[in-house]
Amino acid sequence: MARGEFLGSIATDLSALEIPAPAKINLFLAVTGRRPDGFHDLVSVAAPLAWGDTISVAAKGSSFSVACDAGGIPTDGTNLVARAAAAFADATGWRGGAHFSIAKRIPAGAGLGGASSDAATALVALNGLAGAPLDAAALARVASGIGSDCALFLEKGPVVMRGRGERIEPLAPDASRRVRGRRVLVFKPGFAIPTPWAYARLAETPQGYVPASEAEARLALWTADPSSPAEGLLFNSMERPAFAKFAAIPLLLGVLRARWGIPAGMTGSGSACFALLAEDADTGPVEEAIREAWGPSSFVVDTRTA
Repeated sequence: MARGEFLGSIATDLSALEIPAPAKINLFLAVTGRRPDGFHDLVSVAAPLAWGDTISVAAKGSSFSVACDAGGIPTDGTNLVARAAAAFADATGWRGGAHFSIAKRIPAGAGLGGASSDAATALVALNGLAGAPLDAAALARVASGIGSDCALFLEKGPVVMRGRGERIEPLAPDASRRVRGRRVLVFKPGFAIPTPWAYARLAETPQGYVPASEAEARLALWTADPSSPAEGLLFNSMERPAFAKFAAIPLLLGVLRARWGIPAGMTGSGSACFALLAEDADTGPVEEAIREAWGPSSFVVDTRTA
């Protein structure tokens, strides 16, 4: 589905005032170096999931407000939804208002893109309420100014991310078919990994960077091979700093691979991980192993790529 079609479908959903804000996983994440502005350049393949948060939006007055059903999530101007609303008003001059209620399901500090997805969804909702003053390209520009990975959530399907994450293009159709609709088990330990910390640790060991030419070659090789499934993509530069400090993550992933042959990896800067499952896989023993390794506070959800 093209970006414009997705934006149109979301605008239609406004009649129900309840809009999905999907989580994402990074099947491939090669960090290629640090930029002069302090951000990092990357090449990544990200896929939205069928599971995530839900945002209810209601036109209200001439200001913006945010509520969330999860504790520990700020609802003031630091919330990315509030920042998205302010950025939309600045970009369009729209003087309407709205109240956003976030039904939070995506855990924070997980690398699943929850806050960015919420912000992108809020942008699309406001654009619908305001009569679509922004076209797809303009909406993407506003989204990229809010957060590096916000723009990917404007696409309803797997994407390739470049730059600091703001340069987005849909995955090629044949490659996209190999990624879409895959059964995925997402699981997270009771602790989070702050993204700034993870990238700072990576910067301390520049040998962890992947040359841009090598990252592009890996991606091109996989894309060109129609027999290579999504499993052939799995790579994440951010595992290096995360695994060095949080040994519980690689230990569990090793168990899943050795005991069941399950391809698994970390998404984003962590701490959430994912496993690509066979359609008939029994997740009971796998979930039991996750909770044995990470304790009862660990989070597990069985979902699909969108």
